[in-house]
Amino acid sequence: MDFDCDILISGGGIAGLTAAACLAVAGFRVICVDPAPPVTDRDADGSDLRTTAILQPARALLERAGLWGRFAPHAAPLQIMRIVDAGGEIATPRVTREFNAADISDQPFGWNLPNWLLRRELVARLAEIENVDFRPGTATTTLFTRQAEARVGLSDGGRIRTRLVLACDGRASPMREAAGIGTRIKRYGQKALAFAVTHPIPHDNVSTEIHRTGGPFTLVPLPDYDGRPSSAVVWMEEGPKAAELLQMDIPAFETAMSVRSCHLFGPFTLASRRTIWPIITQEAERLAGERLALMAEAAHVVPPIGAQGLNMSLADLRCLLDLADARPEGLGDAQMLDAYHRARIGEIRLRAQGIDLLNRASMVSGQPLRDARAKGLDALYALAPVRRTLMQMGLGVR
Repeated sequence: MDFDCDILISGGGIAGLTAAACLAVAGFRVICVDPAPPVTDRDADGSDLRTTAILQPARALLERAGLWGRFAPHAAPLQIMRIVDAGGEIATPRVTREFNAADISDQPFGWNLPNWLLRRELVARLAEIENVDFRPGTATTTLFTRQAEARVGLSDGGRIRTRLVLACDGRASPMREAAGIGTRIKRYGQKALAFAVTHPIPHDNVSTEIHRTGGPFTLVPLPDYDGRPSSAVVWMEEGPKAAELLQMDIPAFETAMSVRSCHLFGPFTLASRRTIWPIITQEAERLAGERLALMAEAAHVVPPIGAQGLNMSLADLRCLLDLADARPEGLGDAQMLDAYHRARIGEIRLRAQGIDLLNRASMVSGQPLRDARAKGLDALYALAPVRRTLMQMGLGVR
């Protein structure tokens, strides 16, 4: 049968571009499409100022695809994960606990990189790989499948015949919708602000998550910016308050975020524009359909806690690669896709439930509940075997 490619990837975000590189290096003919060209400059309109922590288990996958060598020079290591409870009457630390990667590994927990930079390096890597065709500015529009093939209509009028469609096209995935796969959604009434800051006190490769009310305030190390220590911030709050923070003038916002950070790094200076997005948990009812696999936010969306989002997506990709390598002749068939669903759905649901519980605990506003949260953090940290297990689970190590 004359196919245009082995795998059509719908979606050219970080997950889709990474999948394109990994699958092409594995020997498959790949076409990747996305309706919007990737923004690869930090200060350009539309650039994604969020950051992604690439955890230990993902590194080998990226190395095989020739990606890690591009990422490493720009990455800030995450050696210590610090959790601070500041849920007392005033915004000051009352419980501080640290999880050090040295307790379980000779490597950091992971490495943090800006999303816009990941896109830049991914696009550059795809240009080096012969059997991948990246088509920015082109969207998937229709999906027709049979037992032996899929046919995908494109916004430029073209049509692709392929053995497997990989949907990496976001929480509103058009390919998932076309396949009739439903989703379960939890809404929290929260939004998250993402931005970068500089500060006078070095972060020393410590990622800090501060809990008070509304959601966590998380600082993740970045390389120095303009000669000063720098961190990426994700500030989760109730929707109306987050919208108010977005509209604050810069001096007032800098004061507010310095107070919310308990001044752990000294006064903050805003080092980027602010972006905002809604917080939900969303899970696809199934991870596969006929000749279709769901991955990344087409399959699962979780609040930005514990660096799980992209790392869950890379676990999806590792599973697909293993299945495709084991039976290349069965790429995209029912046996492969059923095995993919069975292998991933349990872990995805378990992680989504855990992150949901952590987020709800971080949102509490009543003082008795905040006190209970602080006591729980103290109790967990005091038990060394539990602490070690939590760190391994966070990395996806079994």
